[in-house]
Amino acid sequence: VVLTYASKLPIVKFQNKAKRMGRDPNTITTETLRQEFNPRHVWTEFVNRLTSLPVGFFSLSTFIAAFWLRQRRPLVFWMAFTSFVVVLINAWMGAKVVYSGLSPGVLTTHLALAMSLLGTLAYCAWRGTDTPWRIRMEAGPLAKTRVAVYVLLAVTLTEGILGSQIREMTDELQKFHANAPRSTWIAELEQSWVYLFHRSFSWVVLAATVWAWLLTKRHREGGAGKVEKAALGIVLAQMVLGLVMAQVHIYSWVQVLHVGLSAILLTVVWLWTFGLSREKGQP
Repeated sequence: VVLTYASKLPIVKFQNKAKRMGRDPNTITTETLRQEFNPRHVWTEFVNRLTSLPVGFFSLSTFIAAFWLRQRRPLVFWMAFTSFVVVLINAWMGAKVVYSGLSPGVLTTHLALAMSLLGTLAYCAWRGTDTPWRIRMEAGPLAKTRVAVYVLLAVTLTEGILGSQIREMTDELQKFHANAPRSTWIAELEQSWVYLFHRSFSWVVLAATVWAWLLTKRHREGGAGKVEKAALGIVLAQMVLGLVMAQVHIYSWVQVLHVGLSAILLTVVWLWTFGLSREKGQP
């Protein structure tokens, strides 16, 4: 049965893809395909495609629900529309990621679109209610806290883009150094200024988070709330995970957790930003 299945493999198709990825197509044979086959990667991609379908459905549902709010809350409607468009574009980009073999630039664009989607959907969830959550604070400290959180949002986005480029590098290492242990990747990554900048810039993210958290703790009614505490906790956890990958070992599960927490952190910071906004005429 295995021999029959192997004889049906579209070798030419795999060879053409290898050529696009910069690999010698003559190295692609039935034997090498069987040796390099990774069922975990296949199942990961399968689950990824399964979860992308409900994302599309729920984005469409959000857009339809927001259609009835287009007169009272036009920005919610346009954010929902933007979310749906970004989901469609990112679905197409996802196909490009697979087709290109995780080529540099494509994955970063894919993740950047996903980060923008978090912001638009977070706004729809926040402002779609009749009484959106807001942080109670006097006007003077509020202005300072807004600046701090805006800075935090900017550095978080920057760190996320840099992180996606690091992910591209590790994918390249996985592709061309498949037999090398992951512990040797650290030395390879340290040859890149992007990696070194990403690693050092994490301290800027931590400083911005502590700054915004302290301002909120001092001036908000009741002190720092769940959103602010969550942001600080996630950043501290990210620092620990980054330290593990930089000094100990680039564990695959740590990479996944690092990326997942980044998405949660960005959503929390977006929500923090929205909570500091005020209605027109509101002090």
